[in-house]
Amino acid sequence: MTTEEQPPTAPPPTSASTSTSTSDHAPAPRPARPVALITGVGRSIGIGAGIARQLAASGWDVAFTYWTPYDRRMEWGAEDGAAASIAEELAGAGARTAGIEADLTDPDTPARIFDEAEQRLGPVTALVLSHAESVDSGLLDTTVEAFDRHFAVNTRASWLLIREYGLRFRGGAGSAPGDDSGPAPSTAPGRIIALTSDHTVGNLPYGASKGALDRITLAAAHELAHLGVTANVVNPGPVDTGWMTDELRTSLTRGTPLGRLGTPQDTAHLVDFLCSPQGQWVNGQLLKSNGGAAS
Repeated sequence: MTTEEQPPTAPPPTSASTSTSTSDHAPAPRPARPVALITGVGRSIGIGAGIARQLAASGWDVAFTYWTPYDRRMEWGAEDGAAASIAEELAGAGARTAGIEADLTDPDTPARIFDEAEQRLGPVTALVLSHAESVDSGLLDTTVEAFDRHFAVNTRASWLLIREYGLRFRGGAGSAPGDDSGPAPSTAPGRIIALTSDHTVGNLPYGASKGALDRITLAAAHELAHLGVTANVVNPGPVDTGWMTDELRTSLTRGTPLGRLGTPQDTAHLVDFLCSPQGQWVNGQLLKSNGGAAS
C-alpha cells in the first residue's frame, strides 16, 4: 500500500526575512547635523542668541557659551535662566544643544569649551565668535586692568579659540545644511566668523582689542586654508540689544540711510549665509552689515 505524496509546505518566515521586510519600509535615518560653536550667547535679545536661532533653523546643532558674571556687572544685568531658555528654543528647531558657562579671561578655557562641545555634540564645523568685553573708557581714563581684561577676552581668547579649532578640525560631521549633494563628513567645509566693531573714541580698549581680533581672523583665512576652512569678520554696526540710551538710539538711527538700527536677525542672516555652501567663496573679508551707517 502506497501513501499519497504530500506537497511540501512553505517554512515559517524567519527573523531575518521579517527584519528585511520591516527595513524596506523604515524611514531613513536623519542625516547628521554639523555642529556650530557660538560664543557670547548670554541674553535672549543678544546678537549671539539671534545667530544661534538662525543656525538651528538652518540645520545646525549648536554649542554656545555664556558668562553670567559679565552680564551681572553691566547696566542691563543678568537674565535669569537665559541659557536654559535659549537651549529649549533651539531644541524646538530640531537642534541638539550644549550650553557651556565659560570665563574667557582664563587661557585654559578655550580648550575646555571644545572638549565639552565635542563630548556632547561632536566635532565643531563652524566657530562663531560673538563674545565681548565692552566697558566704555577713553584714551586718558582707561586703566591698565581694564585694558588687559579687554584684550584677554576679545583678543587672546579669540586667538586661542581659533587656534584650538584649527588644531582639531578634520572636516565637518555631516552634510552642510542646504547642500543636497551632501559632502562626505571628512570634506565638509569649515567656517570661522568673528564679530567686530570699529568703535574706538570713548571706547578705546574695546575698539583696539576688536581691531586686533580682525587681524587674527583674517590671518586664519590663509593659515587654515589647507584645511578647507574660510574665515571672515562681520561688523554688525549699531544693534540695539538693550544697551543704548534714548538719545544714542535717536542719533544712530538718524545716521543710518535705511532709517533704522540693526537687529540681531540682520547679523544672523549674514552669518547663516557665510556658513552655508553658497557662502564658500567669501573668505578673508571684513564685511559691514550696518545698513550703510557712517563709521
